[in-house]
Amino acid sequence: MKRQKARSLLSGLFLLNVWYRADMSTTMTLEEAAKTFSKQYGLLRDEIQKSVVGHDAIVEGVLISLFAGGHALLEGVPGLGKTLLIRSLSEALHLQFTRIQFTPDLMPADITGTTVVVEVGGQRNFEFKQGPLFSQMVLADEINRATPKTQSALLEAMQEKSVTVGGETHKLQQPFFVMATQNPIEQEGTYPLPEAQLDRFFFKLHVGYSNRSELMEILNRTTSGHQPNVEPVLDAEQIVSYQHVIREVSIDQHVQDYAVRVVLATHPEEQLATPQVQSFLRFGASPRAAQTLVLAGKVRALLEGRTSVSYDDIRASVLPALRHRIMLNFEAEAEGIEGDDILQNLIDTLPTDIQ
Repeated sequence: MKRQKARSLLSGLFLLNVWYRADMSTTMTLEEAAKTFSKQYGLLRDEIQKSVVGHDAIVEGVLISLFAGGHALLEGVPGLGKTLLIRSLSEALHLQFTRIQFTPDLMPADITGTTVVVEVGGQRNFEFKQGPLFSQMVLADEINRATPKTQSALLEAMQEKSVTVGGETHKLQQPFFVMATQNPIEQEGTYPLPEAQLDRFFFKLHVGYSNRSELMEILNRTTSGHQPNVEPVLDAEQIVSYQHVIREVSIDQHVQDYAVRVVLATHPEEQLATPQVQSFLRFGASPRAAQTLVLAGKVRALLEGRTSVSYDDIRASVLPALRHRIMLNFEAEAEGIEGDDILQNLIDTLPTDIQ
C-alpha cells in the first residue's frame, strides 16, 4: 500500500513538472494536472479520515482554503475535533505545525517574535527570535479571546505573508496557512473580530455535532487504544505548485458574472438584492468575496478533474465564503433570521442567466 502511494506521488510530481515545462495554453497538460490533483486530494482526504471521523464538508472547506492560498475560520463548541483536524492535516501534508492558545494576556510579540540582545565574544548584537507564527500551518485557538492588538498582528501576517518587527520585515514560510477557531457560546472575556478582520478569512466554517454512527466510531477509536498512523501525502513544494495551477483553471465570463451578481445581490441598496436582503441586511459582502467565490470554484472544478468552473462550483461556495462578510440588521436579530438562511434564499432565487 505504501509503495502504491509512493508511486502515485512520484507520478503526480512528474505530471506537475510537465505542466510547468509545457505551454500554459495547452489544454491537455492542464487536464493531466487536474486529474493528478483530484487523485492526490483523495489520498490526502483518506489520510485525514484515519484520525478525523465525519465532518466531510469541514475537511473539504479547510482543504479548499489551503489550496486557494487563503485561511479558514472554524466556529464550534469545544470538543468537536477542530484541533485534531489541523494536526492530522499537518501530518498528512508534511508541514511544520504550531498551535497558539489565544488568551487575553497574549501580546503581539508573543506570536510574531521579538528582537533580543545577544552577547557573543564580548560583543552585544541584536538578534531576532522568531515567534510561533513562523510556521507553515498555524492553529489560532480561540482567536476571539485575544485583545484586538494581538488579533491585528495575526491578521496582518495572514494578509501580507510577512511580519515586521523593529522596522525589519521577515517573510513567512510558504505555504502559510492559518486555521482559527472560536467558540460561539462563551462570550464573556472575548473580543469579537471586527468585520474588516473577518473579511481576511477565505472561508468561515460551522463545525456541528457528530451523528450517532460517527459518535460510535469516535468512541471505538478513542477508548480502545487505537493509534492512527497518518502518512505524509504532499509536501510544501507540491502544495505551492498546485496553488499556481489552480489559478490557471479557466472560468467563462458568464460564470464569473454570476459570482459578481451573487456578491452584488447581498447589498440592500442594489437592484439585484432579494427581498430578504433588503429587509434583513445592513451591509453586503466586499469585493474580496467575489475573489473567494472564483478561487474556490476553481479548486472545486480541479477536484472533479475539470478545467473550467461551473455555476454549481460557485453556488457550493456561497455560504462559507459570504456568511462572515454580511451584517444582519436589528430586524433579523429580533426575528431570529440567520445569515445562512438569507444566503440560501439568494442562491435559490438568483437566476444564472443575465437579467
